[in-house]
Amino acid sequence: MPLTHKVTFQGTLERCNNVQVSKLIRWQFKMEHDQVLKVGVNALNLGRGWQFLYAKMTKDGRIRIPKVVLLVLQGEKPSLAGYIMEITLEPA
Repeated sequence: MPLTHKVTFQGTLERCNNVQVSKLIRWQFKMEHDQVLKVGVNALNLGRGWQFLYAKMTKDGRIRIPKVVLLVLQGEKPSLAGYIMEITLEPA
């Protein structure tokens, strides 16, 4: 059963531009890894606004954020690795 409504959570940006979706969220909403999701990303305390993309979750529950989206979010900051991100997931 795929995700049917919008979910918002906070997570840290990991290596290789990945964000981990917690197991509790995946289990609560019975998320499938092959479902296409509309993903919204906002770097907290930077004030750059939301960036949206379409992505699939990997089997281990990670979503890869493209470098272009991260470049728009980071602006003059050298790197966002380890930075807290606000993530929204909704069905595409």
